[in-house]
Amino acid sequence: MNSEKAETAKPSADGIISAVKRAAPRGIPPVEKWDPPFCGDLDMRIARDGTWFYLGTPIGRKPLVKLFSSILKKEGDDYFLVTPVEKVGITVEDAPFVAVDFSVEGEGKDTSITFSTHVGDTATAGPDHAMRIVRDPETGEPSPYINIRRNLDALIDRKSFYRLVDIGVAHQVEGEDWFGVWSEGVFFPFIPVSELK
Repeated sequence: MNSEKAETAKPSADGIISAVKRAAPRGIPPVEKWDPPFCGDLDMRIARDGTWFYLGTPIGRKPLVKLFSSILKKEGDDYFLVTPVEKVGITVEDAPFVAVDFSVEGEGKDTSITFSTHVGDTATAGPDHAMRIVRDPETGEPSPYINIRRNLDALIDRKSFYRLVDIGVAHQVEGEDWFGVWSEGVFFPFIPVSELK
């Protein structure tokens, strides 16, 4: 009897889709206000390149990926899909989003850099949307990120990062010259000037 109950309560992608459509038919659902019980893990994975997989198969429908991305929640280092009635764990290889492009307005300290993700989100780097660089301890290769929403980051793709480097400038941070970019009055350091080749 108990095992039957557990079997019927197993989370599914279809169940999540219908719950989200009922709870938030338009826009980004208010997942920060939802605190449902944890219902187990779902065989869903977001690869480093932003591809979503369900049961080992890529999810090819963009509207479906966009829907799932709208109910992502991060708690500590773990990622969940959240509806008003259930919370299921998923695997994220790196960051849940990929920033695939950006636009620039202004110049110098008055620059504004607005990123677009592969699922249609936008975020302007600044006090509310921080950029950061994580460098591989062995190779020193940088992985740049921007916070998109609700402590969810996007990995900035390589072509966009190269474009950022093209508009980068030197600025002193705590007595050291750094190379980075300005956006919304915030300087985001990439690398010490002394390490530039």
